[in-house]
Amino acid sequence: MRAVIQRVSEAKVIVGGSEAAKISQGLLVLLAVEASDQESDLKFLRDKILQLRIFEDENGKMNLSVQQVGGEILVVSQFTLYGDCRKGNRPSFSRAAPVERARLLYEQFARELAGGGVRVAMGVFQAMMKVVLVNDGPVTLILDSRKEVF
Repeated sequence: MRAVIQRVSEAKVIVGGSEAAKISQGLLVLLAVEASDQESDLKFLRDKILQLRIFEDENGKMNLSVQQVGGEILVVSQFTLYGDCRKGNRPSFSRAAPVERARLLYEQFARELAGGGVRVAMGVFQAMMKVVLVNDGPVTLILDSRKEVF
């Protein structure tokens, strides 16, 4: 699994001109599921995201997690994070999980994040979405459940 995490002061998803999901302070997580991902990949990312100390403490130092600041998480499915652009000009998405497998792990991931005591909102799986956010910092991180370096 691969995730782009952005610390936000607010974020929302718009589908077909209507607001489908919204959060205030917290994290926007763009999540991609790889074809070979297992539950262990999901749990690794869940734990890492819930425990990341990327919110400022009283001294202005990034030292607090989303849980500690009472933040929220907006999870948006983004298979394009597995787009391989190294060959040719059209990305290959061959590493992305098939739709139903991706949906299953995406929904499980959101449920497990919510089990960590934070409010979780979700984008609409497989929909054309407009993601609107105010990146706070800006703070943007990339996480991968595999040991590979990219």
